[in-house]
This record gives sequence, structure tokens and C-alpha cells, in this order.
Amino acid sequence: MASMLELEKIYEENCLTTIERMSDDWLDMTITSPPYDDLRDYNGYHFPVEDIAAGLFAKTRPGGVVIWVVGDRTLNGSETLTSFQHAITFRDAGFNVHDTMIYRKNNPIPQDCGKRYRQTFEYMFCFAKGSPNTFNPLMEPTKSAGQKIKAFRITGKGRGNVPDEDIGREVKAERKVSNIFGYNVGTSSSKDKIAFGHPAIFPEQLVDDQVRTWTNPGDLVYDCFMGSGTTAKVAHLLKRRWIGSEVSAEYVAIARERLAAYTEDEKFFAVK
Repeated sequence: MASMLELEKIYEENCLTTIERMSDDWLDMTITSPPYDDLRDYNGYHFPVEDIAAGLFAKTRPGGVVIWVVGDRTLNGSETLTSFQHAITFRDAGFNVHDTMIYRKNNPIPQDCGKRYRQTFEYMFCFAKGSPNTFNPLMEPTKSAGQKIKAFRITGKGRGNVPDEDIGREVKAERKVSNIFGYNVGTSSSKDKIAFGHPAIFPEQLVDDQVRTWTNPGDLVYDCFMGSGTTAKVAHLLKRRWIGSEVSAEYVAIARERLAAYTEDEKFFAVK
């Protein structure tokens, strides 16, 4: 059934319609942020998370991943816990909750939070169908690079012995970054002014980091809420294949204009 869908194209339709036309075990990665808790104006459309999770599990290759960015609103004095409900839903659909990452906003919109601290993050879950096939970790310099490992280290129970084979070994020059990622939001998250016609765009660097981590060139990346086309743009620039769904004609028009600056290909958009 995969032949019914063309790649490098945004389908102007509900994502469940697109997913139904995919063959099983087809996608290497999905990265998206759903319209949750009415925090995002998605032109009145509603999406059943249970059906989406089940559909993505069937269409994701063994070893493929879904990066699901979601947060919570505060309602009647309590956080909704929508993020955790979504995580449980994806686990119940068959995915492993492989990693719970934090997307921290470097420059959040000022807000009066009442008797609570400012909300500056969203969850960024990595749901995996089995063990991920690809992991290209982002690395950072190690401050103590070149120093010798000593006989003791700090552990959860205090000072502990280092295994004999590690004593005297030099600290490596690099280590994996943590699972807390900070990104600029708003107008500093992209140079494409047209993108801000959408109410809640992805920071481009967020998509870039995650696509680089979990896929290789030539892999297939899907966004079921394509919005202003950030996932399509980043996947194209990173030489990944991609496909998207977007139910709003208004947002499809924004994505069309945005992507035109990066490619002369005219086949981005499917007939309704």
C-alpha cells in the first residue's frame, strides 16, 4: 500500500487518513507535536491519540522511533497530565518509552503563573518500536578531559570504589549531551518569517537534533501535524526522505510558501 503515497509531499488531510494508506513497518521516524489541551489553535480539529498511537505503531519499522513533543495546561488549579496520559497511551499501543527528554524554552513568553514557578518546558518523549536501530548521539566536550580517573568516585550512596580496570584511565574528550535540550522559541527559532503564521512552530534546531540522532541519510521521516513545514524543511536539508499530513489548508499554504525557498520541487502537496 505504500505505493499509494508519494514521498516529499504534504497530504492535506487528517493524519489518520494518511496513516491508513501506509504499508506496515514503513516509517523510520515520526517527529511531531500534537494540538494538546487547547493550548494550540488548530482551527478546531480534534485528533484521537489512541488511534494515532496504534496507527503509528503498525506503520513504524521495528527499531523505528516516534518523537512526541507535548506539554500540559493548568486547569482549575491542577495540571492536566496530558503528557503522561499520552506516554501511557503509546506504551499501551506497544511502544517502549525509550527516553523522556525535556525541551526547555530559552526565551519563554512572559506570563503570570500565580502561585507556581514559570512554565518553561515541554516533554519530548522518544517512543521506540523495540530497541532503536539508529542512535547518533550529540556530543559535548568533557571538562575533565585527559585527567586520570582516581580510585574513588561519588555515587548515589556516597563515595564508592572505581573498578580496578578504570583506575588511571584518562577521561574521554567527549561525552553524550544530557536529555535536557534548550532552544529559542518564537521569532528567534527560525529565519523563515512566513512560518510564524502558524501559532506554535517547532524550533528548527529541535527537529535537526532529533532527526540527526535517530535517523541516517535516506531514512523516512513523518510528521502527522506538519503545520508550517519545519520537519519537511529540516529533513530535506539533512537528506532524509519525508512525508507529512496537515489537515488545515491555511497551514498547508504557509508550508508551501516556506518550502519554496529551499527547493524547486513542485510536488510537495497532494490533492485533498
